[in-house]
Amino acid sequence: MVDLVAFGIAAALTGMFVVLHFANGTEWEANPDISQEILEKRAAAVPETSFPEPMNRSIGGGGGAVAIEGGAETGEDGELEEAEPEEQSPAEMPEDEIEYHEIELAKQGETIEVASNETILDKAEDEGFDLPYACRQGQCVSCAGHIEDGPAEDHVIHYEQETFTDEEMEEGYTLTCVAYPIADFTLETGEAP
Repeated sequence: MVDLVAFGIAAALTGMFVVLHFANGTEWEANPDISQEILEKRAAAVPETSFPEPMNRSIGGGGGAVAIEGGAETGEDGELEEAEPEEQSPAEMPEDEIEYHEIELAKQGETIEVASNETILDKAEDEGFDLPYACRQGQCVSCAGHIEDGPAEDHVIHYEQETFTDEEMEEGYTLTCVAYPIADFTLETGEAP
């Protein structure tokens, strides 16, 4: 049979070792957190840009606060002058002013109806088309398209477009991510100058 006294002594010694072990600790220390150091090294290795990277990857540039270049203008009394009011986005157009336009997507062989308060890219995606894009802010050419019917400004309003020159827009190039239609037209998607 099992000797109950020996079993009790063994259990007591085991319990005492466990208590002493946890009381003293294992002297294990966690590695120091180096994540901030790594992020800073990566940020230093990426060239600074003046616009957010696609999908808002802003390590090393863009996406954060941007300093104003050149300084602000001051009045005679040393106060800052009033800034010009920002242009209102066509997306904020009142409901009673919205018009609908037929946009033919030439490569897709389909025509979509786009309201004047939504971008061509957004409406095309809502209709199930997989058009190219990256920044969605008019700062790259991933979503570029070509309007065959003439100058882009005759057919769309570009809100905060910063990529194409006036000459390129005269040739009919547009950015679908910031292009709000004002007329019917045919669009060749995936075309850049």
